[in-house]
Amino acid sequence: MSSNIPTRRITRTTRTATAKDTENANARPSRITTRAKPGSLAAATAATGAASRATAGTAASRGKMNANAENKGEGIAGKRKREALGEVTGLMTNNKPAGKGKEKEDAKEKFDGVVIKSKPPSTRQPLRTVAGTRQTTRTATAAAKAEVVEEVKNVPEVAKAQDDHAMVIDAPAQPLPSIAVRRSILSKESATAAVHRRTSTRSVTAAQRQETEDGEASRVFKKRRTSSEAPEDPAAAEEATRRAEEEAAAAKLASEIEAYAEEPEADPEGSQWDDLDADDADDPLMVSEYVVEIFNYMKQIELTTMPNPNYMESQKELAWKMRGILTDWLIQVHVRFRLLPETLFLCVNIIDRFLSARVVSLAKLQLVGVTCMFIAAKFEEVVAPSVTHFLMCADSSYTESEILQAERYILKTLDWNLSYPNPVHYLRRASKADDYNVKVRTLAKYLLEIGCLEWRLIAAPPSLMAAASIWLARLALGMENWTPNLAHYSSYPESSLVPTANLMLNYILKPIRHESFHKKYAGKRYFKSSVYMRDWALERWAEGTQVALQKELPKLKADIRMQRQAEELRLQQEESEAERAEKALMEEQEV
Repeated sequence: MSSNIPTRRITRTTRTATAKDTENANARPSRITTRAKPGSLAAATAATGAASRATAGTAASRGKMNANAENKGEGIAGKRKREALGEVTGLMTNNKPAGKGKEKEDAKEKFDGVVIKSKPPSTRQPLRTVAGTRQTTRTATAAAKAEVVEEVKNVPEVAKAQDDHAMVIDAPAQPLPSIAVRRSILSKESATAAVHRRTSTRSVTAAQRQETEDGEASRVFKKRRTSSEAPEDPAAAEEATRRAEEEAAAAKLASEIEAYAEEPEADPEGSQWDDLDADDADDPLMVSEYVVEIFNYMKQIELTTMPNPNYMESQKELAWKMRGILTDWLIQVHVRFRLLPETLFLCVNIIDRFLSARVVSLAKLQLVGVTCMFIAAKFEEVVAPSVTHFLMCADSSYTESEILQAERYILKTLDWNLSYPNPVHYLRRASKADDYNVKVRTLAKYLLEIGCLEWRLIAAPPSLMAAASIWLARLALGMENWTPNLAHYSSYPESSLVPTANLMLNYILKPIRHESFHKKYAGKRYFKSSVYMRDWALERWAEGTQVALQKELPKLKADIRMQRQAEELRLQQEESEAERAEKALMEEQEV
């Protein structure tokens, strides 16, 4: 310990001495030199006086200029350039420190050591004033001309600076003369010359104005003549052709819209529909004898199993967004167990009816969803999953006894009424009038399942949901006609389907919020229905747009008809070309 302490003190002393020597050796001599130089120059300048500064460029003045150039760099050169351009001297004085009037005068009167003697401000005139005087005094008297020539001779030759930097010119010591100076020049002339000058100026101005108007008139005439005689531009011709085609298409679209407005609507209770059930008389599964009575009964009882469309107002901890999240998760469970479509729709109906009657906390919402899926599976499926399977899907958040207890409570709340008319049944019934088009029915299933996620569709009955989904699917596939058969077997006219279909379309135009639902119908098994419907909607409207389908419907139908006509024309052209090629080939073979 004793050997380390002296060593550390010696090292600290050495560092301190080195720092002090370095600071004293470098900083102070430079400060003294810098401060002494301007002072000596100022003293020398004050001693010489105004006469010595005006006679010749002494060594002191040149030293002063060099010192300013070394200390300030390019600052003075930039200021001299601004002085040469005729800026106000006040801007120059603001950039220099106050209290150096002599240095300012030296900067104004000296240019690289050359002293320029300038006359008093009252006798010096700007060059543009002299030039203007020359132009305006062409018709003046001889006395006035002589006076102007004398003024020109008296102007000092400021611009003749003998230096390589010819553009750097000292500015006058006083600001430019105002309008009063020009009036003073006019007052020196005789009255006759002034009047003659005014009249001559007016005559020249009138002549110039007339010449300008004539020139503009000739230019306008030439432009018109050149544009009319110019050769046709290919781009302009193509633009005109394209515009004509657009106008023709617009006129055709307007005529199609008018034709659609004049078309009568198919009546579900009319007599133009065909009896399609007669073909199924030999099939006992289709029960063609009772099918009409069955669907009439289903339409009667569907009103008794409808939930309250505004039940979320009575829920304290829940929101419509949470319902969408729950049903999206139930769709994932439904796909994992490969359950029937009827199971999912019954499950959602049980959830909505139970929440319409009871207040549920957020912690028990998933338990309600799992239990309702368990009840619907036991009602619809041949082999339903057990309670253990649903516990595995819920990550064992609840126990088996809790699910069974919740099942009893839900069924008691619903009064054990599970006679829900499933919308899938109505979908199959209406698809019969569409000749069981598989693609239309698959798209309709996707649109029908939107009602499980979109809370605004809770108020729509199952039969209306099925009819609207088939109508919108046909419209997206280019089938715009709602035939009498479709109106009869769906039991809805076209005008009644537009509001419900509008809600489905607005849901599709929103950003994707339910990934499981979108992913389910994006596979090949469902013909990529979710992708197709979204692309079809985004081609016509922007994402997030609230579409008024009632207003857009005439245009949509007219576009579909025009596309169909164009496709038929293209097919006819291809057939005619094939026939020509075949005929030409036969002629070649005969030859």
